[in-house]
Amino acid sequence: MKPSSIFTLAFLLVAAFSKAQMDDKFYQPNKAMNPFEMKISDTIKLPVDDNVITAFIAKPKQKEIKKTIFYFHGAAGNVTTYQFMTKPLVDAGYQIVMIDLRGYGLSTGKLTHKNVAEDGQKFFDELIKREDIKNTKVYLYGASLGTQVAAHLAKDNVSKISGLILDCPMASFTDIAAHFAPQYKDFILQTMISPYSAKEDVKALNNLPVLVIHAKDDKTIPYEQGKLVFDNASGNKVFIESKGDHLEGMKNNREEILKAIDQL
Repeated sequence: MKPSSIFTLAFLLVAAFSKAQMDDKFYQPNKAMNPFEMKISDTIKLPVDDNVITAFIAKPKQKEIKKTIFYFHGAAGNVTTYQFMTKPLVDAGYQIVMIDLRGYGLSTGKLTHKNVAEDGQKFFDELIKREDIKNTKVYLYGASLGTQVAAHLAKDNVSKISGLILDCPMASFTDIAAHFAPQYKDFILQTMISPYSAKEDVKALNNLPVLVIHAKDDKTIPYEQGKLVFDNASGNKVFIESKGDHLEGMKNNREEILKAIDQL
């Protein structure tokens, strides 16, 4: 995901709107699927409205599954784009549920902030019933833009999950818009509505363990936003300052991150 190209143009348009969310400007879905680099045990298609949401479950080679992780990817691509993050988790013994929300990969439809959150909850409610999931500890993992969905889902399901992982989180849709369009910062902060935001949702997690990963050299989402989310988290929390650029923690700090997830 390139730094400013993902967000800048969209945020410059904010001056044309009042009380706008600019939902579709935050998402850059790609329908082209890359080959999976891990064995996919199940492909699940869930009808929602007139659309279909798709998720893929990858299981580790070992019979005993440590944990189940619901993974919500970033703004660009689809689940296959982020295998550099998910494959190490599978290799480390975690069962991963990778979700492509509306418009991404094999999923159909058009995204809004509202239906992204609603669809995440519907998929969670459906999959949590599975024997191979409900008998494990369940964690939510959000990457980049996916941190908004993961944090919001965690807030509404604290009693059903065992931890939350936020990799390079933005503080809110509004905060990242203001960052990429500083000339409109005051206008954005006064008029743009974030229907939910990680920096607020983490305040309601009680004692739920939270792991935040962020790089000081992140050129896509400012390090300060990740720190704000971490500082606002109410429960047991761990912060890993990763090396490199945006979402490069799993590449540059793999052992440290996997150890933290294992202990979460």
